[in-house]
Amino acid sequence: MREVALVFGHLGVVAFGGPAAHIALMREELVRRRGWVDDRRFVDLMGATNLLPGPNSTELALHLGHERAGWRGLLLAGVCFILPAALMVTALSWAYVEHGQAPAVTGLLYGVVPVVVAIIAWSVVGMAPTVLRSRWLVLLAVAGLAAYLAGVNELVVLFGGAGVAAVVRAARSLYERRARGERLGALGLPVLLASAVLGEANGAQLTQLFWTMLKIGSLLYGGGYVLLAFLEGDFVDRLGWITQQQLLDGISLGQVTPGPLFTTATFVGYLVAGLPGALVATVAIFLPSFVLVGLLTRLAGWLRSRTWTSALLDGVNATGLALIVGVCGELAANALVDPLTLALAALTLLVLWRTRWSSTWLILAGAAVGIAHALAT
Repeated sequence: MREVALVFGHLGVVAFGGPAAHIALMREELVRRRGWVDDRRFVDLMGATNLLPGPNSTELALHLGHERAGWRGLLLAGVCFILPAALMVTALSWAYVEHGQAPAVTGLLYGVVPVVVAIIAWSVVGMAPTVLRSRWLVLLAVAGLAAYLAGVNELVVLFGGAGVAAVVRAARSLYERRARGERLGALGLPVLLASAVLGEANGAQLTQLFWTMLKIGSLLYGGGYVLLAFLEGDFVDRLGWITQQQLLDGISLGQVTPGPLFTTATFVGYLVAGLPGALVATVAIFLPSFVLVGLLTRLAGWLRSRTWTSALLDGVNATGLALIVGVCGELAANALVDPLTLALAALTLLVLWRTRWSSTWLILAGAAVGIAHALAT
């Protein structure tokens, strides 16, 4: 339990860069350095979280905490990963309300993001042999990356990959059974395919805030931009509790602080009802993830143990890896902007290749470089 608290507490403090970065950091810390799980189990847990609504990197943290220390580990991993970001966003929300803007952190991110890009790239290199175990899975991943870069919604890419994998597995099984002389009948292929897809607020306001955030946490697929759409639809358009500019500022705070982007809900809750609102909103939007992961902790094992759902999981893992590559490319295009940032990324890759240093020290070093650069300019 102490190890779970330590690992996810420090990840909650240093995990900048969004879900792809969080996943890479977890792999670096828990697969490569500590050996809690092997790469096969890690990517299966990652694939299972992609099938659930809610913040996927947080759900992966819950799964990994359960792998290490059972139900208490699940709860502790989630709390320790979420709490640092929630406290930071609460403090920044106070500064925003009191002074009209939050403290700038662009200098910090200048040095941190290139390091994060290198960590994601190294994670992809490590996971690729486990995920892409055949030529057709490589082709599926390439197709998924092309679709993502062409602007196809990430959920379509993920579930499309799962569907294609299931169809290929069903067709292969049909061919093998026909080769053995078995008769499937007219409904053979459909049956195979079907088997493959298995504060100063009143109580009423706080109650409505809780149920609205709970609904979003229960239904939301697709990451930060989808979260923006949900929050805008409920809190700007329907309830009128915040303005669109305030919502955009909240998304920005969520992006520049470590931990899950869903802590934007903390900011919205603070604007609506102060500290009680921040607490209620944070608990409500993350609660469905705890419940879903708690109910489905064995989902990855169940999926992998059956032929058809194993094929589906292969497809999700291949396209999920493609999405991570796509996000890494976008981050790199925005972060590697001069010789210093390129050198930071290259040096990080070299250290990851030659040592087993904790990614925490690499991110702290990047932060120091970023702050020094900001002071120098």
